[in-house]
Amino acid sequence: MQLNKEQIANYNTSREEEVADGVDFLGNQLEKKGFNTQEIIQKLADFQVAIPSWALGAGGTRFGRFSFGGEPSSLEQKIEDIGLIHQLTQTAGAISLHIPWDIPKDYMAIKELANYHHIVFDAVNSNTFQDQPNAKETYKYGSLSNTCKAVRDQAIAHNNQVIKIGEKLGSKSITVWLADGSNFPGQNNFQTALQNTQNSLKEIYKTLPNDWKMFIEYKPYEPNFYSTVIRDWGTSLLLAESCGSKAFTLVDLGHHLPNTNIEQIVATLMMKGKLGGFHFNDSKYGDDDLTVGSIKPYALFLIFNELVYGMENNKNNPDLSWMIDASHNVKDPLEDLMQSLDAILIAYAQALLVNQTELRNAQQENDVTKCQEILQNAYRTDVRPLIQKARLQSGGVINPIDAYRKFNVRNHLIKERGTNSIATGL
Repeated sequence: MQLNKEQIANYNTSREEEVADGVDFLGNQLEKKGFNTQEIIQKLADFQVAIPSWALGAGGTRFGRFSFGGEPSSLEQKIEDIGLIHQLTQTAGAISLHIPWDIPKDYMAIKELANYHHIVFDAVNSNTFQDQPNAKETYKYGSLSNTCKAVRDQAIAHNNQVIKIGEKLGSKSITVWLADGSNFPGQNNFQTALQNTQNSLKEIYKTLPNDWKMFIEYKPYEPNFYSTVIRDWGTSLLLAESCGSKAFTLVDLGHHLPNTNIEQIVATLMMKGKLGGFHFNDSKYGDDDLTVGSIKPYALFLIFNELVYGMENNKNNPDLSWMIDASHNVKDPLEDLMQSLDAILIAYAQALLVNQTELRNAQQENDVTKCQEILQNAYRTDVRPLIQKARLQSGGVINPIDAYRKFNVRNHLIKERGTNSIATGL
């Protein structure tokens, strides 16, 4: 399903005056504080977040999944759904594929379809946490860290294949996440597992095109509950540095133990020039993959405060790759993704309102109270008019979820695809 420009224009018409009033009111306040309102709006309009191909269907748990009907059962339909989200939000201009769930049958046709929807291909993701049909070796006891060379070689070959697929699509990076680890003490030799992983990643790194990056993800637990080989940002950084200048750490917001200071991790990695990108989500206890900003919006703002500072001051760090990695089974997945995009833009806009010079001076003077006031004043600012204006000037709709419901999108998708379609890969 695609919307035409007339539908979008008609939807926006009755709301444009309200947006203009909101921007004027907020803009006057911001201009007095020395902020350039139009510059902030343009940064919001330019900000693009990749949608993962696996998040467009109803998510699942260990106990089951509950479909919403009309799920995309092919890569083509997934691109169409992201195209719709991008039409509404103008922020979802990229897709991140998971291989082998989304291997194109016709590369040229897929590229043309993505181009039609104004979508580029973000990082490709390898999968060595599942045994694939007809695979000779099993990943039951690990992949890149496995004690068996044949298993490691199979996992390396898969990652190399993923890179080749990404090259055909115009992607420029690969994300490696490992489920490797152990459930019981003594099951693995920690040093051997880490050394095998390092050697395997180096082999994959050798095949990277010159203009590509490798993102190394980490996670403290699950699916293994005693140890994880790449368990934290320090291990990921160690592996990235051992591979070379094209390897970076990837931060998934859900991949941390409770109360971890993620913003400090971000600051450290950017100072080292080794932060490659983000997977956005939220969680209450563990890696729940909940809607971004649904649990800890202030923590998200603090993270973006460090990102904004780093993007301005750490020129040794490359441009960051942004992706949502959240999907659950009680929301319409497209609505969930649009809520996540909104939360990301809100946190980004609020962080842009932090007067970094004023904050730096307060820090130098050890004025703790003023530091807190500067941050919280920015956080408490209702920046939604700026986001609405950014969408409006980019050709999107002012309120994506409201428009999604008014246009009855889910029912249209069910009519097109049926009630029993299931998104691949879940």
